[in-house]
Amino acid sequence: MPHCPTPTPAAPPHYLFNIGNYLPEELLHFINLLEKALGRTAIKHLEAMQPGDAVATAADTSSLEAWLGIRPTTPLELGVELFAEWYLQYAIS
Repeated sequence: MPHCPTPTPAAPPHYLFNIGNYLPEELLHFINLLEKALGRTAIKHLEAMQPGDAVATAADTSSLEAWLGIRPTTPLELGVELFAEWYLQYAIS
């Protein structure tokens, strides 16, 4: 595991990692998974692509992989389901 540098103004005391699936996913597929997991239908206002919209994105997990030596393998379907369960518990508390 890489050594964590001592915090300085140039090296912050915390690190953020992009934790996700390194594969691109379609936005509407993601929304459908959220709808299913939350038991609600989203109100969607579909528009044409706007300037600056990304055609495709995927999480860059290379920092996480280098730091922990693991590559995320949780399928999107399971990750969204687990997130929704956590969120619903968190929101109720």
